[in-house]
Amino acid sequence: MFGNRANFQSEVLTFEVVDFLGSYHTILGRPCYAKFMAIPNYTYLKLKMRRPNGIITVSSAFSHAFTCDREHYELATTVVNSFELPRLRESSAPAVLDCNKPTSSMTFHPLKETKVVGIDPTDPAKTVRIRTQLLAK
Repeated sequence: MFGNRANFQSEVLTFEVVDFLGSYHTILGRPCYAKFMAIPNYTYLKLKMRRPNGIITVSSAFSHAFTCDREHYELATTVVNSFELPRLRESSAPAVLDCNKPTSSMTFHPLKETKVVGIDPTDPAKTVRIRTQLLAK
């Protein structure tokens, strides 16, 4: 199919090793695929390469790929949150105000043009203030 092995020359492939968990054992880019004449098929999780004695097929299982992706998504989320959340806490105000602490905006100042009206004839303490002069609209 390919002739004799003397026609094939060895090539050096330079790559980097990183120390982190990932769902892949290797990450190959287009230049590497071109060098090895490899054809990736992401739908079937297969990588095929032509070699002197036939075709090499590297494959994976969908369940394994899903498990790895899920684990490493959670790991990446945890790492990002550990850096981002403290910064967000420092830069943002609390979303829920403490209702037990009085603020200047919480004080009520009734208008002078109001009158007190009882709302329960049996309990004179239950009252409401209404405005006596309505705006014409």
